[in-house]
Amino acid sequence: MRTGGGTEPVDVREDGVMPQLRIALAQVNASVGDIAGNSSMVLDWTREAVQQGAHLVAFPETVLAGYPVEDLALRKSFAAANRAEVESLAQRLQQAGCGDALVVVGHLDRDDEGVRNSASLLYDGRVVATYDKHHLPNYGVFDEARYFAPGFDLPIVRLHGLDVGVVICEDIWQNGGPVSALGEVGVDLVVCINSSPYERAKDDQRTPLVAGRAAEAGAPMAYVNMVGGQDELVFDGDSMVVGTDGQVLARAPQFTEHLLVLDMDLTAGGHTATTVPEPEVPAEGGMQFVPASRFLRPAFDITRTVLQADPLPGYEPLPAQPLPEPLSDEAEVWAALVTGLRDYVQKNGFRSVTFGFSGGIDSAVCAALCADAIGADSLYGVSMPSHYSSEHSRSDAADLARRLGCHFDVQPIGDMVDVFVSRLELSGLAEENVQARCRGVTLMALSNQHGHLVLAPGNKTELAVGYSTIYGDAVGGFAPIKDVPKTLVWKLAQWRNAEAEKRGEVPPIPENSISKPPSAELRPDQVDTDSLPPYEILDVVLDGYVEGDRGYADLVGEGFDAALVERIIQLVDRAEYKRRQYPPGTKITLKAFGRDRRLPVTNRWREVRP
Repeated sequence: MRTGGGTEPVDVREDGVMPQLRIALAQVNASVGDIAGNSSMVLDWTREAVQQGAHLVAFPETVLAGYPVEDLALRKSFAAANRAEVESLAQRLQQAGCGDALVVVGHLDRDDEGVRNSASLLYDGRVVATYDKHHLPNYGVFDEARYFAPGFDLPIVRLHGLDVGVVICEDIWQNGGPVSALGEVGVDLVVCINSSPYERAKDDQRTPLVAGRAAEAGAPMAYVNMVGGQDELVFDGDSMVVGTDGQVLARAPQFTEHLLVLDMDLTAGGHTATTVPEPEVPAEGGMQFVPASRFLRPAFDITRTVLQADPLPGYEPLPAQPLPEPLSDEAEVWAALVTGLRDYVQKNGFRSVTFGFSGGIDSAVCAALCADAIGADSLYGVSMPSHYSSEHSRSDAADLARRLGCHFDVQPIGDMVDVFVSRLELSGLAEENVQARCRGVTLMALSNQHGHLVLAPGNKTELAVGYSTIYGDAVGGFAPIKDVPKTLVWKLAQWRNAEAEKRGEVPPIPENSISKPPSAELRPDQVDTDSLPPYEILDVVLDGYVEGDRGYADLVGEGFDAALVERIIQLVDRAEYKRRQYPPGTKITLKAFGRDRRLPVTNRWREVRP
C-alpha cells in the first residue's frame, strides 16, 4: 500500500464518517546484532510512512536487535547498546521531521530484574513509554524464559484523542493477559508487534487469534510481523489490521518487506470493552483462546500518557486497497525456502554456493531454489560421477544446469574411490559410503578454493531415518530442504515447473528427475526402496512419530502395519547422532529437527511392542 500522500484537512467525508488516525505497519527484515543498521532502517521506513501521512508507525518485535538473539541477550553490553540506540533514534526521528508521529519500536532493555523484551513508544524526540513483554514463550523454537524477565506494566498513550495500547507477540497467544486488561480499562486501538516464525498453515491460527483478541479488547488490532530469514527460522510478515467484528481491514503480502498504510475510522471512547466471542480459537503451543472472564489475571500497573488530547480534523482518506491473494501451500513453502536460503547466504557474507548435482529430485529442487534465491550466476553445480553413476543421472544433472543457466563442472571421483577401497580393502556399506565422502571432500575443497558455501541437499524424510552419510552428502553449511518431507519435495518440483510454464519460461527441473525412482547410486541398480518403505507411506508414519509424538501403540492403533512401524521407529531413534551433526536448514513444519525436536543422542528409551 505505498500510495497516498499527506493528510490534508477536509470538512467531512461524504458518508459522514471522519477517519481519526492513519497508521503504518512496517514489515521489515532485520539482521540479528546489527543494531546501527536496523536503527537506520527504522528511520528510513518511518520517513516514508510520514511522507504518506502516517500518524502512528509500528515496527516488529526486537527490530533493533533482530530475532532471536539467543545468548547475545546475556551480554550486558548488548542490552545497553539497544537502550542507547532507542534514545538516539528518538532524537534522530525528530531531527528527520518525524517527531509528530508515534513510532513503536521493539528492542532489548535491561533493569535490576534482568533483560527485557521491550517495545518503546517514541514521540517528539523522546521515549514516552516502554512496554515489557508479559508472556515469555518457552516451547518449540522459543527460549525466552531463559533470557528475559517478564513485564507487568501496561502503558497507554493518548494520540490525537485516541487511547493506544501495545502488546508483544506471545502476549496475544496466552489467555487472561494484557489484552484482557486493555479491554477492561478501554482503549481505541491495540498495536501488537511480532517476530512470529513461519510454519505451514500458521495463518489458519493467526487470523482467528488476532480477530478474537480484537474483540476481547473491544478495539481494532494492528498486527505487524517481521519478515526474512534468521538461521533456521523464517518470518513471513503477513501483517494485518483486524476490526472488532473480525473483519480483516488490511493485510501485507507474505515474505516481502512492505509498508502497510491504513486510515482507521475510530471514534474516541467508542470502544466496547471485553466483547468476546464464545468459540475457542486454537493458539500457538497447543493453547486455546478463552474469554478473559474465565481467568483471574495478575494486577497490571496501568499508566496513561497524553501526547495529543485533541482529535485530528477530518482529512481525505487513502483509497481502499484490495487484500493480497492468499498463497497456495506450495507457493507459500517455496517462498519460505527461498527467503531462508537467500538470507542465510547474504547475511553471512557469501557470494556463491555449490553442491552436488546428482540428477535426482532433491538436488534439482535445491538448485531451482538457489536460482530463485540468489540468482543462477551465483550457483556452481558439480557433477561427481562414480563407477555406479548411471548415464541418465549425468545427463539429467547437465540438463538441470542448462535449464537454470548456472555454472556447471564435472569432477569424476572413481579414481579417488579406488584408492580408498584398495588401500583399506573396503566392501559393502563401507565402499558405498566412501563414494559419498569423496564427494564431500571434493565439495569442501572447492569451497575452500573459491569461497563457495556448500549446501547439503538432503530432505527431512532421509534425515529422519538416517539415510545419509556423515561427512559425505551431509557436509555443508546450510541445508535448504532439511525440513521438507520427500513427498513434498516432489510436489514442490511439479508446482515450480507449472509456475514456469504459466509465465512462458523453461521449467527449471528436468522431468526425468521428477519421474524416475530415487536412488543414491552407490551400488549397481540401487533404488531407495531397497532400504526404505515407499515414501508415500513412510512420510505418513514419520509425521505421526516425529510431528505428533505418537508412540508405537498409537501408530499401530491407527492402522499401520506393526512390523513397519517398529522398523521406522528404530531407524529414527538410531539416527539421532547423525541429525545432531547435520547443517542448519529452513524450518517450515511444526517440529523441525534441531530447534524444535531435541532428543538425547545417548538414549536407551525405545518404543517397542507392548
